[in-house]
Amino acid sequence: MSKKTALIISAHSADFVWRCGGAIALHEEKGYDVTVVCLSYGERGESAKLWKKEGMTLDRVKTERRKEAENAAKALDVHDIQFFDLGDYPLELDKEAKFRLVDLIRKIQPSFMMSHSQFDPYNTDHMYTTSIAMEVRMIAQAWGHNPGEKVLGSPQLYLFEPHQTERMEWKPDVFLDISPVWEKKRAAIECMQGQEHLWDYYTNVAENRGNHFRRNSGGMATGHSVTHAEGFQSVYPRTTLEL
Repeated sequence: MSKKTALIISAHSADFVWRCGGAIALHEEKGYDVTVVCLSYGERGESAKLWKKEGMTLDRVKTERRKEAENAAKALDVHDIQFFDLGDYPLELDKEAKFRLVDLIRKIQPSFMMSHSQFDPYNTDHMYTTSIAMEVRMIAQAWGHNPGEKVLGSPQLYLFEPHQTERMEWKPDVFLDISPVWEKKRAAIECMQGQEHLWDYYTNVAENRGNHFRRNSGGMATGHSVTHAEGFQSVYPRTTLEL
């Protein structure tokens, strides 16, 4: 039996850490090979702390952001992290870049995929990335695209939590217990030196989602201990043979 895999498509090099670092670490511990693709470094729009340093250049910002993401990936035991370096604010993919993603999807055959919310008026790079994730998933399923290759099945696309959920039409229908790997996620968060202002924010998010997990699992009554969780919204119907 082949090993299970997962694919995370992150607009910028820190997004995967805040939003699904627990899911990554947890599934790595469960034997999955998780691949993270960072479409950009977030070098222009998400690196304010670095740009405030005297003499900072675009290349230096990219180098620092890559180093942070690689350290975070190591903390989460990421199987493979890839940097497409396509630029941010705005992020744009041409057909070649899209097909590069399709090739990767077909190669790893992910059991599930993750990306951003479908709507984000504060950061259009995020919702653009999810539109790309849906497009390349569709292309990877097409028998007529590079005939002879193994086509993709129907992996779920989970949308991880945006920064202001009530403004982004994001409603979680899945809560994942990340308590066993919380220390790994916190260590990864602390690798993102360029965005230190978000460390405690996303710690609070994980604690709040832990509360929601307990409420929706009966844990308040049964004593199922969950301290931290992550929320996700599924794009496609989840199929089952039994409720």
